Amino acid sequence: MEQQSFQIGLSKFDGAGNDFLIMLDLENRVQITPDEVIALTNRQSGIGADGFITVTGPSGGGDVTMALLNQDGSFAEISGNGLRCVAHAVVRAGVVAAGSFSVMTGAGLRRVSCDDPVGSVAQAEASMGHPIIESLVADAHEAYVSVGNPHLVRVVDDVQSIDIDREGESLQQVRSGGINVEFIQILNRNEMKLGVYERGVGPTLACGSGSVAATLASHAMGLTDADVVVHNPGGPLSVRIVEGEAWLSGQTHHIADLVATLERSS
Repeated sequence: MEQQSFQIGLSKFDGAGNDFLIMLDLENRVQITPDEVIALTNRQSGIGADGFITVTGPSGGGDVTMALLNQDGSFAEISGNGLRCVAHAVVRAGVVAAGSFSVMTGAGLRRVSCDDPVGSVAQAEASMGHPIIESLVADAHEAYVSVGNPHLVRVVDDVQSIDIDREGESLQQVRSGGINVEFIQILNRNEMKLGVYERGVGPTLACGSGSVAATLASHAMGLTDADVVVHNPGGPLSVRIVEGEAWLSGQTHHIADLVATLERSS
């Protein structure tokens, strides 16, 4: 077999430090593989990112469609920060106009809005659908939550005292395929700190769907209101839950435009 090389255009974005490589492939020609994602997102030998998002054309009522693979090449149904970064990316590229539009995700259709970027920064908001508490043990301050992807939320006294890498890794065994784990510290009725271990990645600087899961769980436990600023390690994210629907908002940043070379057997 011969090796053929070709180049793809990528952009790197982040939301509160949660970073993604985004490829606009509206005609779905490239079809990136898990092994290629592993290589590209590697922080030592590749470009580095928490995940890789392919944006293709309209489907299922969405103006565009996103598919997300984690750093280890595994499929992820949705990412709140990834979704908001996609909104920034497609507005910046002129695929859709600034304002409100829809994105089809692995967890279903989601409504987003993105202002016109100012320099490298945009304000982006995304509906995270209607998250569900699957089980809650109030006395233990622990809950399992679905935001289209699975989460385990634990309330702790001090997030900084938690070995997130070790604790998060050990908790991956509670669910086949892994689970996102959020450790939260309640500051007041409208603020909390969050530390996160994302399945398929490990500790990250932020998790949008995790911030939503944490807000829903803490509100159900009576610890916070339904409108909360979640202080992720990489920056704040705002979550509000209105009639069961969760909304995630905050700044997104365009970091760089890149060209990567892929080699495939022919």
